[in-house]
Amino acid sequence: MNARSQLAGIKRFFSLHDTTLRVGILTGLALSGVFLTWLFAANRMPELERFAYARNVVAAAAVLVLMSLPVCRFLISPGQMFVTGILGWALASLCYFLLEIRFPRLENRMGALHLFMLGAIAYGFLSVLAWVVSILRLARRHPVAAARRRGP
Repeated sequence: MNARSQLAGIKRFFSLHDTTLRVGILTGLALSGVFLTWLFAANRMPELERFAYARNVVAAAAVLVLMSLPVCRFLISPGQMFVTGILGWALASLCYFLLEIRFPRLENRMGALHLFMLGAIAYGFLSVLAWVVSILRLARRHPVAAARRRGP
């Protein structure tokens, strides 16, 4: 196999999954931004300490909204939904891991691997749910005809 045909295959791979990669990377960057803002607001702004509960609720809501972007974008394609979600969540978990270096007590709360697995399970569950719903919709659209039995 020559190098020219290998490069054509790589170009075709990235053109097919361009939206998946783009949405995953943008979701990961946005989630990382929320994690950074949340952590710095909690540790570097003591005047916000009295609003800690509200700050945490707003940050958690922002994370959930950003996590729903791949789900809403690829609702009819569970495979792409899972890949996009895992890519974005992996980038956010990497950012969290790097933040653990700067803030060592952060790991006591939840480690980066635990955070990654939490997101992976959530995206896996949502992808399977979307897949089952698509199968049910397909079965409803094309009902199976009952076969007649021959009598004795």
